[in-house]
Amino acid sequence: METVLKTNKLCKTFSNEGLQQHVLKNLDVELYKGDFTVIMGSSGAGKTTLLYALSGMDKPTLGEIWFKGEKISGYSSDRLAVFRRANCGFVFQQIYLIDKMSVMDNVLISGLLTGQNRTTVIQNAERLFTQVNIDAAAQRKFPSQLSGGEQQRAAVVRGLINQPEILFADEPTGALNSNNSSAVLDVLSAFNQAGQTIVMVTHDIKSALRGNRIIYLNDGVVCGECRLSRYAEEDSERRGKLEAFLEDLRW
Repeated sequence: METVLKTNKLCKTFSNEGLQQHVLKNLDVELYKGDFTVIMGSSGAGKTTLLYALSGMDKPTLGEIWFKGEKISGYSSDRLAVFRRANCGFVFQQIYLIDKMSVMDNVLISGLLTGQNRTTVIQNAERLFTQVNIDAAAQRKFPSQLSGGEQQRAAVVRGLINQPEILFADEPTGALNSNNSSAVLDVLSAFNQAGQTIVMVTHDIKSALRGNRIIYLNDGVVCGECRLSRYAEEDSERRGKLEAFLEDLRW
């Protein structure tokens, strides 16, 4: 397995009115190309903090982060911004599409920020929109004119427009109903099966079942890992394996 991202003794501490909160504690995590890695844990375990550190959206207090053999944890803020644009895509629970722009323009602006040719960006966007079942008429609409599921699928397109090495997703179905959640998870699974590396934070078993690797955090420490086969809808054994893993950890 090819390592894409790894950490060495990663720590993150927040200070509040003189009190220190140690959110991540000496984490050693390795992420592999092509994996759909799911980060689980109880509220406050450090899931989102880890996601933000791995993606360069936040700097660790101590420790190192390595991307394909290069240490990025010492990058300046400007260099980290360039790194993120070139290598990372993001999908959040809050969709963050700009409502005064069409869905297509929301995607194009992300692609054009990297200096790509406009024609190439448009072609890539149209291809991705087709893959997530958003037609040309919907692409011209404002985000508020689409359903929540369509908006989130458009956000996935925005996250993938620069062909990122890793797509980071933070509770991407947390604000969606069951049908829309399934549609978004189907999209993520399809891209992963085509080779896209994904790292997703979730507290939901249904979402976690889409991963082939589950990392469990508790109080800022990795306390367990579960390996599953690649997602298949008819795989009845994977849910039992994941539930047993979580039960052992008293989730």
